[in-house]
Amino acid sequence: MTPAKTIGFIIGLFVLLLLYSSMYVVQEGQQAMLLQLGNIVTNQKAKLPYIMGPGLHFKLPLINSVKIFDTRLQTLDIKSSRIVTAEQKDLIVDYYVKWRINNLALYFTRTGGNEHQANLLLEQQLNDNLRAQFGRRTINDVVSNDRSTIMDSLGKLANDSAQSLGISVIDVRIKRIDLPNEVQNAVFDRMRTERERVATEHRFNGKAQAEAIRANADANATLTVATAKTEAAQIRSLGEAQAAKIYSEAYSQDPAFYQFYRSLEAYKKIFSSNQNNMLVLKPGSEFFKYFNNENGSSEPKK
Repeated sequence: MTPAKTIGFIIGLFVLLLLYSSMYVVQEGQQAMLLQLGNIVTNQKAKLPYIMGPGLHFKLPLINSVKIFDTRLQTLDIKSSRIVTAEQKDLIVDYYVKWRINNLALYFTRTGGNEHQANLLLEQQLNDNLRAQFGRRTINDVVSNDRSTIMDSLGKLANDSAQSLGISVIDVRIKRIDLPNEVQNAVFDRMRTERERVATEHRFNGKAQAEAIRANADANATLTVATAKTEAAQIRSLGEAQAAKIYSEAYSQDPAFYQFYRSLEAYKKIFSSNQNNMLVLKPGSEFFKYFNNENGSSEPKK
């Protein structure tokens, strides 16, 4: 290769390298900003920085540099932030933030274009706002009643404070609210003691009510039995009175037959008994009058 061709090849290679170093590509979801010696290049007329969207762009090699930013929606996941409530109780709060860059020049100035640094500054601002919100509320409020209100207020405050970083906060959501590990055991023990006390009280009240119901049932049973016995005695006396009346009426209609019937009943009970009882009577006794005489006389039949 001749010296002229060598020089031409070197010049051509240098031109290609110069052309390559002057081109850059911005991908979809990104924006680029021109820098000159580390400073933002601005449009002298509009006094605004040069911001390039997606596509192929050119810059002055060796003079200008390009800083590319991801302008898509970002997620900052913040775990185990220790927050104090109005009762001076510690809580562990996990939450996340959705944010994006809305001012490239301000974002670069405040964070140097470093996403990690931006997350640190944003987390610090969010923690300050979260402490302010939780510091005005009790544990019951932040767990149940005011949780959605806290997230709405926190999102608005975070967006206002994040504007100073060139960031727009889209949403803030609380994922978990819990007690610190060193407090959980004490809280659970206190809850367990309280539940045991309530259970003991319920058992005591249950036993007292059971005794009262049992005593009431026994009293009702005694009263019912006594009333039944009284009614039975009354019914029995009425029955006996009616029976005596019937016997009296029957006897008055035919006294001789009634005496004869009663004597037969007595004979039946005595002579049909399986017991070996001995009955000693005189032959002329009144008991055997119907054996001695068909007319019922105790005198022997002639």
